[in-house]
Amino acid sequence: MHPIERLRYVARAGGVDHAALAEEVARALAGFVDDPSGLVTACRRIIDRHPTSGPMWWLAARVLATNDPRAEAFRCVSALQDDKTAAALAYELPDDITVTVLGWPEQVGAALIRRGDIRSLVVDSLGEGAGLVRRLEHADSPAEEVPPANLAGAVRWSNLVLLEASAVGPDGFVAVAGSHAAAAVARDADAAVWLVAGEGRLLPERLWQSVVDRLDQEGEPWELDEEIVPLSLVDRVVGPKGLESVEAMLRRTDTPVVPELLKSTI
Repeated sequence: MHPIERLRYVARAGGVDHAALAEEVARALAGFVDDPSGLVTACRRIIDRHPTSGPMWWLAARVLATNDPRAEAFRCVSALQDDKTAAALAYELPDDITVTVLGWPEQVGAALIRRGDIRSLVVDSLGEGAGLVRRLEHADSPAEEVPPANLAGAVRWSNLVLLEASAVGPDGFVAVAGSHAAAAVARDADAAVWLVAGEGRLLPERLWQSVVDRLDQEGEPWELDEEIVPLSLVDRVVGPKGLESVEAMLRRTDTPVVPELLKSTI
């Protein structure tokens, strides 16, 4: 497939997990390694299509900041494929607890399925909760679907709220709509909030601000599928390194600031 056609295919892709999408992006970008200006344009197009995906920003920034874009692209793919976040979360979850999750978060869902003994209250955000409940029940893991209107009740009945980030900045993170409310209720109800932030989600200030600005331009806040949640509502973070503090997580940001990505192709 021609690089332009592959890029168009990847840009249109939706509902694909970050590792699989990043692999397709890497293969598309590999076709532009002998065309520096084309590579920049290709990276911008991917970001324009997936503006809240931390791994897409991370991949594009690292590819543009290196002298060997092809090798760097596939190093990023390997890092995403080898991401230990789900396994770390499964290990760190306490026994005999009830958790609230929203929708069908990729890494949180994998961890709950792996554990099998955690009771999950799954808020049906974006119509995805029912699917996760069925998958958990198939794995003999206790789970109940919760209507979005009853989110507060689920959080108050839980020991822990698990929120998964698609991108994380110095003071907030992007998560599925309803996450801010869940975190705020948890704070009032003395339930802990763990942020699940896998490989490639952490962004430096300038790139993070671009994510925030782009999300603001998507439409009215109450109409969006994703929202910004303050990190001040998070108690602990689970990532590739396991359970850690918010401060420790922010110290391991490895995404370079590439000014070319701050300009949209739109």
